[in-house]
Amino acid sequence: MGDTPWSGDACSLVEAFRRGERSPLEELDATFAAIAASRLNAFCYEPTDEARAAAAKADVTLPFGGVPMGVKELDHVEGWPYTRASVVFADERSTFTSTLVRRLVEQGGAVPAGQTTASEFGGVNLTRTVLHGATGNPWDLSRTPGGSSGGSAAAVAGGLVGLATGGDGGGSIRIPAGFTGLVGLKATYGRIPRGPQLQIGNYTTTAGGLTRSVRDTARLFDVANGHDATDSFSLPRVEGWESGLGTHADDLRGRRVAVAADWGGAVVSPAMWEQLEEAAGHLIAEAGLARADGVDTSLPRMGAAWSISGTVNLHNELGDRWPGCADDLTPEMRYAVERTEGLYGTEARGRIEARRTALNDAMARLFEQVDLVISASNPDVAFAAEGPLPSSFGGIDEGAGNNGRLTFPANLHGCPAVSIPAGTLDGLPIGLQVIGPHFTEPLLLELALVMERTRPWPLVAPGAPC
Repeated sequence: MGDTPWSGDACSLVEAFRRGERSPLEELDATFAAIAASRLNAFCYEPTDEARAAAAKADVTLPFGGVPMGVKELDHVEGWPYTRASVVFADERSTFTSTLVRRLVEQGGAVPAGQTTASEFGGVNLTRTVLHGATGNPWDLSRTPGGSSGGSAAAVAGGLVGLATGGDGGGSIRIPAGFTGLVGLKATYGRIPRGPQLQIGNYTTTAGGLTRSVRDTARLFDVANGHDATDSFSLPRVEGWESGLGTHADDLRGRRVAVAADWGGAVVSPAMWEQLEEAAGHLIAEAGLARADGVDTSLPRMGAAWSISGTVNLHNELGDRWPGCADDLTPEMRYAVERTEGLYGTEARGRIEARRTALNDAMARLFEQVDLVISASNPDVAFAAEGPLPSSFGGIDEGAGNNGRLTFPANLHGCPAVSIPAGTLDGLPIGLQVIGPHFTEPLLLELALVMERTRPWPLVAPGAPC
């Protein structure tokens, strides 16, 4: 029995279970002990008895059989709190389980160990709320793990659990993955169903997870992808995510790639970009890609339109609680609600759709010229856990609106993008983002595998569990 949680990836933990070296119940008990001792503030709910009962009967022949799993606070598990990470909904409980969680548990065999903290309503790229306080980055507790899947990222990188769910509506998987040194794949829109009781919103959010290794991510998609009738936009099932790893080298060779420091109109810290550009060159050489210089990668800006359209659902959820609940919201979400109140009407809808159309067409034209785009996952290393959102990036003043520009385009176009660990700067992880056309997740995972094999990264933060 290990006194601390497994520090390898989830796939290797399953192998240890099958060899009889550890048991799911022993692993879960080590997980709960680590959570209790942790300073990360990554978990906000732990159903100890329920989880121990599941671990005791776990089927280790399943893909994630017996693996303790964190479930993002914005995901549904029947009977668990459904707070939206907000004081306003602190007393609500879920009446159903999301398709992602259900598949990971029923088909995958994972054991839900608890609920991981998130940013309020998933609307900010740091995890600090009135309800739960600030979640720390396991590489430096004074820094944020990002958001909105910040608790999931902190729990996995911090050595508490080997797997956690996440969602990406504007970068909420890739941003925390980049800040904490994890693999974070935002898939093609609809790849993993988001039902039941799906509220579609502005057509940007995808479901997924945060993992320590490429094969863990591939296995997660093997288990969870495929159409479900409760999500009419979900895609047909695709097999062979994990078994296909390492088989796409010939598919990559010669593909044209643009390297864009200012992707999405973002400003990136020069010191960080120097390292990421070198990592991009390494990846291009190792994978046999062809760098395409001189390609226009500029895109129409959509950040404000994304924010306005995304806040519509929030206005509806708050309903007549607003404005009485204003003081219960985090400053960022209060500002977002106040700023967008009354803005979304027929005229605004028309402008937003026109901008989305322009961005979609620009992305389509770009992918006619190149096969892939490489950029950064974040404009700088992780900032303070308590916030505020930074406005300066490597000494360049650009304003808080710069946060998220690197990740928005893939959400609005609905195409896949992956954050790959690419070293550290000032002791903090940095992530290389690779964006591809729709349905190219196997190629993105292959590139992540190339990096993993040639420049392996720490599976957990130094000193984990934190």
